[in-house]
Amino acid sequence: MLTQKLKQLKTLFAEMDRALIAYSGGVDSTLVAKIAYEVLGDRALAVTAESPSLLAEELEDARIQAAAIGISHQVVQTHEMENPNYTSNPVNRCYFCKSELHDTLKPLAQKLGYPYVVDGVNADDLHDYRPGIQAAKERGARSPLAELGVTKAEVRELSKHLDLPWWDKPAQPCLSSRFPYGEEITVGKLQRVGRAEIYLHRLGWKNLRVRSDGDTAKIELPPEQIKEFILTTNLPTLVSTFQEYGFVYVTLDLEGYRSGKLNQVLTQAIR
Repeated sequence: MLTQKLKQLKTLFAEMDRALIAYSGGVDSTLVAKIAYEVLGDRALAVTAESPSLLAEELEDARIQAAAIGISHQVVQTHEMENPNYTSNPVNRCYFCKSELHDTLKPLAQKLGYPYVVDGVNADDLHDYRPGIQAAKERGARSPLAELGVTKAEVRELSKHLDLPWWDKPAQPCLSSRFPYGEEITVGKLQRVGRAEIYLHRLGWKNLRVRSDGDTAKIELPPEQIKEFILTTNLPTLVSTFQEYGFVYVTLDLEGYRSGKLNQVLTQAIR
């Protein structure tokens, strides 16, 4: 089954002939970039959008991974922070982010002679609240993984099968996802969240979120790691460091990390 889907992905890219990949450096878009490069070679181009909502570590990872794959890689600037529809942080914020992304990538692809812009949306994403998917579709982007029914688990299996060392890389959505809907997003707020997460990464904690709620930083870790975190972390130093970044209060979420946690308010509103 897995080898069949890999074959189908390769066939899909062969039919495209040339493709520009919306490449974040996450496990999904990296798999797409890898397969595109295997099939198309220098007729595939990976493009990463740089903005304040991208963690600096993620941009560096994207560069390293693209170099390891061998695919040509470009970085472009996006300006979603100039759009009040985005910075006001409505529930469909992601729509405006992806609109800006694909309004940047589509003209670039046309200019460089790439008939297709493809992304890393997988089949599981279609069943989650992802308003950005609609924005991409409206601009003609294609999602090979979703088209062929490749799930997130299969993305990781395929990545491991292809010997990609980052096959188990934790998901890392844009920094704006750390804010509750309705809280205004600013460059300063994004920077303090980013610095806080990088600080924790350097302490050895990889799969985590620092949620921002006003002046409060809420640290989320996998539930099974919470006890170890409390026992082994110099908490006074951590608190003072976060305060240097601009937070006033620092808390630990006892429920633990759960992807898409801030979307639970949408589910509750429907009930």
